[in-house]
Formats: sequence, structure tokens, C-alpha cells
Amino acid sequence: MSDGIAWIGAHHHTSSPAVPGMLGGISLTLARGVGTEELLINLGADLDELAARTPCRELRAPAGRPGQPSPYLNRAMYGTCGEWTYVLEDWGMATWATGYQGKAEAMLPCEGEEILCLTANRFSPPALIIHAPDACAYRADFGTDTGQGSALDAALRAAGAVFPSMPGASEAEVVAYFEEHGERLPELVFAAVGAYTGVAVDQDAVKAGDLPGVLIAPA
Repeated sequence: MSDGIAWIGAHHHTSSPAVPGMLGGISLTLARGVGTEELLINLGADLDELAARTPCRELRAPAGRPGQPSPYLNRAMYGTCGEWTYVLEDWGMATWATGYQGKAEAMLPCEGEEILCLTANRFSPPALIIHAPDACAYRADFGTDTGQGSALDAALRAAGAVFPSMPGASEAEVVAYFEEHGERLPELVFAAVGAYTGVAVDQDAVKAGDLPGVLIAPA
């Protein structure tokens, strides 16, 4: 069992190798207070596919054109740890984040739920944290915190995942710090989120595609 989720951030800049599952550039959505099936259906998963619990490595997108898989479907892998459901995606972003930012009704956070999303934002950098501890959501670029003084913000600071910024530091200090530590920033962010949630995800199972998966369309 891999310890925590820091390994996901450590492979943030890794090109996804030809593995049955996932490894590089993974986006992570965590949710509690909402059922696993409800969360995945809100993300666009098919109910029958959920019931089948097909290992991710066996998923095949239906043909969009003869002999070619649909370009509009992406694999997502999921599981639970403690009171949290986690969803992993490696297509460049997190479906929940794109849906929430596009104001898709099914993606809007609700009272009594907590959503914590780390989206790689490959198509619109930088990578982003979205934290919805209830019906309100707060955003932070990797390297900053949400500004809410929350337990998540404290975890980010404790992990060294909040980098110096102006005007508190000079431009030269900010640049020098990013040059020295920027490569490790995603690993620090994921380590902080792991500390805050207590979630651990088995790296070997993810890489092998052993966890159940579904096909979902970007919101």
C-alpha cells in the first residue's frame, strides 16, 4: 500500500507512460458527505457501468467512428478511504472542477458535503485547488492557500506548500524560491491534502488499473 497521496503530486510533471492504469498528471477529486455512486453519476458516469465495477484497465471507449474510440470520453478511477470518496483522472483536468467552474448544476457544492479538488489544469495552467467545505467554494493556485484560515490552509502551510509572494517578499526572493522548490510544489500540495484528509491511495493499484473505473465526458 502506498503511503498517502504525495506520490500523485510527485508524478505531476510525468508524461503518462503506457501503463494499464494511471501515473502521470493525475487530477484528484475528494468528497465526503455524498455517496460514491451519487458523486460519480453527478460527474456523468453510467449507472450500469458503476454496477459492473469494471477494473479501469479493462475499460474501452465505444467507437465514435468505425474502429476508433470516442474522443469525448475519459477514464476515471475511483475508490474510498475512510469517509472520503476519491476520483482519479489523467486527461489533463478534473471533471468536477470543469463542471463547477462552468456552473453545471450537478457539480455545485451543497450544505453538508465537502469537496476538495486538485485539478492539473493542463489546458489552462496553473494547477488549482478548489475547496468546498459546504455550499461555498474557495480557490487557490498551487503555491498559495485559500485565504480562509482553514484546517486545509494550515496543512498546506505545514507542508511547505505555500510559497512566498509579493508584497510580503521581493520579486527576486519569490523567483529564487520558485526556481529552487517549484518542481516539488505538486508533491507538497498533495502531501498537505493527504495530511488534511487522511486519504491514502495505493500507487501500485492505480498504475496497474486495478481500481474500478468509469467513462465520463468532460463537463
